[in-house]
Amino acid sequence: MDGKAVKAVLFDLDNTLIETRRAGGVAIRKTSELLKSTLALDDLTVSSICDKFKQKLFHESFEPSAGRSIDEVRAGHWEESIQEAVGSRSTPSLAAQCYYLWKSSRLEVLSLSPEIRSLLKQLRSRYKLLLLTNGETQTQREKVEAVGCEEFFDAIVIGGEHPEQKPSVSIFTLCFNMLEVEAQDCVMVGDSLDTDIEGGFNAGVRATVWISSGGGAVPDGSVKPDYTLHTVLELPDVLAQLKTETS
Repeated sequence: MDGKAVKAVLFDLDNTLIETRRAGGVAIRKTSELLKSTLALDDLTVSSICDKFKQKLFHESFEPSAGRSIDEVRAGHWEESIQEAVGSRSTPSLAAQCYYLWKSSRLEVLSLSPEIRSLLKQLRSRYKLLLLTNGETQTQREKVEAVGCEEFFDAIVIGGEHPEQKPSVSIFTLCFNMLEVEAQDCVMVGDSLDTDIEGGFNAGVRATVWISSGGGAVPDGSVKPDYTLHTVLELPDVLAQLKTETS
């Protein structure tokens, strides 16, 4: 840190500004109920299907050029998960029902809390703000639209729309150029040590802020954030401290 004043804040989206993990849990519970009522399955089998879907989602590799939409790919995850657990009782129509219920339920739950809206509005009056989120274009744009966060940012950058995503330096450089700032003018805020914090560190930002809602320690071997917060709502304290260091 060299004492330069902060001019911009880069925010991650999922599990930083919005509770995607909690919304996903709600969506899985609703989809579980559909599976139980449709196929008359026991709780253990339904749980197995949902766990398989979550694993496929976690390891998902989506290529737009492959000719399938993200909706088709994820409906396919459900179809495969059901077939792996119960065999021939799975149908594409049921898989599609599961997917669209899971998707709509998750989007319905996602929101920017009034407190975070107030925080972003307050920060926007003092800093340039940019939303930098990894992920497939349609999926992330749907989240942005669902929570109505466009008004709070000077720019929104979706990783899936660019050749490289976080933690690649190239996408951070793109953000700096869009805001017309230098790396050392910026603070990176996010919940992922591997993408947000490592990416910000490699790009040379003024400071990295890790949002660790569970209060966990930084694992051995991981990049160390400059600050660790329980919630993004504590960010003004960090920015005030950074401002003091430049005085």
